[in-house]
Amino acid sequence: MAKRPWSSEGHAEVYPAKRPKYDFADRLSALSDELLLRTLSFLPISSLVVCHRLSHRFCALSGDPQLWKSAYYNRFVRPRASRIPGVRDQGVSSASLFYSSRISKWLKDDHLVREGNETNWKKQYKLRHNWSNGSCEVSEIQISERPSLPPMLVRLYEDIVITADKPHGLRAWAMKGSQRLLASLDLHLDGGQEEVWDAPTSLAIDTSSSNISSLGISVGFADGRFGVFVLHKENANLTCQYMHAASSNGAVPAIAYAAPYLVTMTDAQLLSLYSFPQQSAVSGFIKDPPRLLASLKSHTAWPPLTLSIRAFSSSIIISIAYALPTYLLGWSVGLQELRISTEGTVIHSRLTSATNHGFTPLFASSSGFTTPTSESDDTPPRSALRAALPSLTKPTSLSYSHPYLLASHPDNTLTLYLVQSNDSDLVIADGSRLWGHTSSVSGAHVGDRGKAVSVSAHGGEIRVWELEGGVRSTSSKKRAAAGQTSIQVRPEPKKPEQHSSALEISVDGPRRQRSHSGPATDEISTTKGWVGFDEEKVVVLREKSQGTQALVVYDFS
Repeated sequence: MAKRPWSSEGHAEVYPAKRPKYDFADRLSALSDELLLRTLSFLPISSLVVCHRLSHRFCALSGDPQLWKSAYYNRFVRPRASRIPGVRDQGVSSASLFYSSRISKWLKDDHLVREGNETNWKKQYKLRHNWSNGSCEVSEIQISERPSLPPMLVRLYEDIVITADKPHGLRAWAMKGSQRLLASLDLHLDGGQEEVWDAPTSLAIDTSSSNISSLGISVGFADGRFGVFVLHKENANLTCQYMHAASSNGAVPAIAYAAPYLVTMTDAQLLSLYSFPQQSAVSGFIKDPPRLLASLKSHTAWPPLTLSIRAFSSSIIISIAYALPTYLLGWSVGLQELRISTEGTVIHSRLTSATNHGFTPLFASSSGFTTPTSESDDTPPRSALRAALPSLTKPTSLSYSHPYLLASHPDNTLTLYLVQSNDSDLVIADGSRLWGHTSSVSGAHVGDRGKAVSVSAHGGEIRVWELEGGVRSTSSKKRAAAGQTSIQVRPEPKKPEQHSSALEISVDGPRRQRSHSGPATDEISTTKGWVGFDEEKVVVLREKSQGTQALVVYDFS
């Protein structure tokens, strides 16, 4: 046996006492599942995730749907309810905003709790968590080896991307699972006879149909034609149902489709509403042409513009959002709303813009505007005119989903307008500037739940905006001052030790950025102005320095 070493002072070294052994009693295993679930409901999400690795029992309990449903409500629904203008001003008790299974308490997330829907709340929480942090995986689909003129058209709906251009025709791409080409159709055949069609200039998808086995598509062309196509998901093929004859009114830069109604806008600013016969829902060519319900001429609609159509039992509402040049003050936006009966009678037509009403002086003073001579002068003051026109530059894109009208500008900003529409009035509130981009904003898209995505022309900068409640409420101003109005999406290459299959939710830790098996970050690329998103992903059309075009998919799931 070795001798105990001596210290420098001549005394034997004293070792610390052994750590005492504690007898821990397992009191948790004796509790019922109900009590354990109640205990787990008080834990933060980061601790709840750790419980997955304790045992099989705790793995099942910590994944209970009611735990994640309550966590989803408290983090994503209740804060949105508190941001609605007037909720705090009216003295609403904060207790009334706590978790509840009532559909009315879930605002625009009510589709998740409706009867008959089986929601994976843990997956839904992770999805929203990734959206709020800008955490995603990136992949790339090359769709063309050279740029097309006019630019390629792209639309996204339910994990399917539709593209249209003259060299490749109409194509459908699957975005879920293995990203691949589903179907394609050359745009040069008409009824079985060869006939050259001009380049496509507009593209729309029928999002109102309840048919899950097919997808309706409409395409406008440079020679004034427009066609209706159908994607059969089960057979993975595209067919042309109808092709309208060429028109002398010019190209069709905007189109909207909600079967059986279709709206077109031509370069001559001619708006036309068509109604298709019932057999348009059947595959194959339509023998009878559509019926022209109404045709209106506009003199104020300037590109960029966007069309939308909402069909009701007794009428159709058509909305046209467009850029509007103003005298001496740059560009604004306008909106026209048409209500037309199913027989084609115009019930009413309402027109509004974001500019204040009144006259501006023909010869401005040195300060830009003359001073009103009396209180009865209807000339608006300079501050009012400037507030009504937040940006002097022409918008690069417009996106409208009631009540949000979003315009992007080349001066690195966006402008948000809130639209108020009722039976008697149609009003566009003064625009609010949205800051955050570091280069020109080439495109923006706003969804139906107050979420918007914008993309810069260079550098691939993408931002996600939460627009619910506008930006004029007190809470919205505080979020804007804290830089919480938008989240920048900028994934980084994935580290070798990370595994995408693990549950990576860390609320208290740093922001996680996954990524990236596809596009190289150092390659010069240009965004072509189109961006779209759904519940799980953002898709951007990007052109590289060599001229190749690709769909860049940012997956948040």
